[in-house]
Amino acid sequence: MNAASAATAGAITFVWLGMVLAISFLEAPLKFRAPGVTIPLGLGIGRLVFRALNTVEAVLAVAVIIAVAVGGAPAAIIGPTASATALLAVQLAVVRPVLNRRSDRVLAGEHLPRSRSHLWYVALEILKAATLLALGITLATS
Repeated sequence: MNAASAATAGAITFVWLGMVLAISFLEAPLKFRAPGVTIPLGLGIGRLVFRALNTVEAVLAVAVIIAVAVGGAPAAIIGPTASATALLAVQLAVVRPVLNRRSDRVLAGEHLPRSRSHLWYVALEILKAATLLALGITLATS
C-alpha cells in the first residue's frame, strides 16, 4: 500500500476510533449519572448524539474505504476495513431501528421494563473499536 494512502487511512481510522471511544464508552454512560437527567431527557440527548456520531462514522468509513482502495491495500488491510464498515452497517440497519422504536415509546410516556437491546449495540461497539484499533495499527506499520 502506498505511504500517503496508508497515512491518510490510518489518521482517519484513529479519529473514528477516538470518536467511538469518547462517545460510546464515556459520554453515553455518564450522561445518565448527571444530576437532573431523567431517562427521557437522557434518551433524547442520546438519540441526537448517536445520530450525529453515526453520520460522521459513515463519512469516515467511506473516506477510509476510498483511501484503502486508492492505495492498493493488501488483504490484511482490506479485511479489517470491511469488518469495521460491516459492523457499522449492522448497527445502523439492524440495531438502531430497534433502539429508536423503543426510545420513541419511552419518550411518548410508556413505562417499559428494562431492555437488553442496547447491549447488542454495545457489543458491536466493542467489536468495532477492536477492529478499528487493529486496522489503525496495521496501517501505521504498513
